[in-house]
Amino acid sequence: MAESDKNTILVVDDNQDAAYTVGLFLELKGYVVHTRNSGKDALEAVEALRPELVILDLAMPEMDGYETATLLRASHGPALPIIALSGYGQQEDIRRSSEAGFNAHLVKPVDFVALIDLLNSFLGIRSAN
Repeated sequence: MAESDKNTILVVDDNQDAAYTVGLFLELKGYVVHTRNSGKDALEAVEALRPELVILDLAMPEMDGYETATLLRASHGPALPIIALSGYGQQEDIRRSSEAGFNAHLVKPVDFVALIDLLNSFLGIRSAN
């Protein structure tokens, strides 16, 4: 598969190990992955890299995932899928993520099968799975 044919994903988590782990798994599945560790860096990366999907932690300092998703939604509309991946999994957290513009909400530790299923649903037949 040519580099340009691969799906590009941005993984954002202030925990560098968590971002690296998810990113490495997705790279092993054939995706092109970029990681960032803050909401501000995520906004800049989306503009520069134009990923096809963003996986975003909720609990980050300075600019949390809710605010980051709201800003991404305001600038990119509904075309950019955003998946919450967080330790926050209560109904209130899921409701807030939906209101902020997330398309889906997964709870840590990540269920990699569920994550790949979501990627398949958002990225369709071009999935690297």
